[in-house]
This record gives sequence, structure tokens and C-alpha cells, in this order.
Amino acid sequence: MSKRVLLLRCALLSTVAVLGAGCSTIDKLKTIGEAPPLSPMENPTTKPGYKPVQMPMPTPQPVSFNPNSLWRNGSRAFFKDQRAHQVGDLLTVKVNINDTAQFQDQTQVARSATEDSGITNFIGANTIVNPAKAVLPGHILTTDSNTQSNANGSINRTDQLVTNVAAVVTQLLPNGNLVIEGKQEIRLNTEMRELLVAGVVRPEDIDSDNTIELPKIAEARVAYGGKGTLSNIQEPPWGQQALEVLLPF
Repeated sequence: MSKRVLLLRCALLSTVAVLGAGCSTIDKLKTIGEAPPLSPMENPTTKPGYKPVQMPMPTPQPVSFNPNSLWRNGSRAFFKDQRAHQVGDLLTVKVNINDTAQFQDQTQVARSATEDSGITNFIGANTIVNPAKAVLPGHILTTDSNTQSNANGSINRTDQLVTNVAAVVTQLLPNGNLVIEGKQEIRLNTEMRELLVAGVVRPEDIDSDNTIELPKIAEARVAYGGKGTLSNIQEPPWGQQALEVLLPF
């Protein structure tokens, strides 16, 4: 590629960049003194990459009408308990974690051992004249060991998480308990925060407003973390992590 062609391409790219920046500047000048316009409402199913949601659903019940009755089977009644009780129902989990832990351990270990085993008269060695007597063992085993270990460890941890998350009933156990799982994602700029709650609940522990507190969930699993620019900076590079696992010292 000649230098002339390369210079022409660079000039063209620079022109496009300047025009793009100019258009953006003109658009900003037009909106001086005005509030940012809201995006128009669109059909989300027509957007690229849309995928329909598939959630656990209860077994369909046949609809039957009873004579002289205003209600039919499977309908939501005014006086019916609206708390979650079957697969696919939703309930709100109240997460209130305020955990504080302090531990401090100190261990000191010291050990010394000396072994000296010998034979003063090995099979009549005193009757053998030199130099044969010099090659006979006088001491069978002589050892000396000294071990010392000092270890200090301390933990000072404070965790606090207060939020609510909606969970869906994914399974109905034979004893009537409900298996639930809920996931929440919050994206702020380039950082994504994820909250996952799962466990087993009793229908009796669900409050009248269809909420349940975290301590009442058996086998509770709560995961709160993030991913994005900030999390990537805080996490050591994968090469450093591999060396920490492989290196024996």
C-alpha cells in the first residue's frame, strides 16, 4: 500500500470522526434548556435478541362450569388466600442481613527430640585388635530434631444487606413445602450487581401480604456480587491466580 493511499484513508477517517462529533455537538446545542426526552414506548418482542421467558407453571386444570354459580374452577376469588402455594406463584423475600463476627486465634508449638542409640561391646569387639575394631559400629543411631511453629490469625467482619427480592416457586415438595428461587440484576453505568436467593419455605411461614423473611427459609442460599469494570479491577489477573494455585511456596 502506497503512502498516498494510506494518507487518504487517514484523512477520510478523520473527516468522518469530525463530522460525527459535529453532529453530536449540534444535537446538544438544540437541547439547551430542555429536559432530556424520554424514549418512545416500543414493543420489546420486536427488539433484536429478544427471547421469550420460560418459567415453571402449574399443571393445567380443566375448566368446568357449575350450574347456578358465578365462579369457575381455577379462577381467582375475592376471598381466596392470595399467598404463594403452587408452582409458578411469586412471593417477596425480605433480606435483612446484619452479621458481625470477630475471631482471634494464636498458636505456639515447640518440640525437641534427641535419639542416641549405641552398643559399647558389639559381639566381643573388645577382644578384636585394631584396626578391625575401628570399623565396627559404636553407635547404631544418632538423631537430633527441633520443631517450632508460631501462628496468629484474626477475623473482623461486618456484613450488612437490606433489600427485597421477588422469588418464584419452582417446585412443590410432597410434604407441601415450596422450593423458591429469585434473581435480581441491577446495572449502573458499567457495573452489574446480582442478587440470588433460593431455599425451601413452609406455606405457613408466608405472611398475609405474600412476603417471607430470610431466617424462615430453610437451606437458604444468598449470593450478592457484581461484575463489570470495578469488579474486574478488584479481581487479580487470571495469570496471578494460576500462579498462586500452582506455586508450592
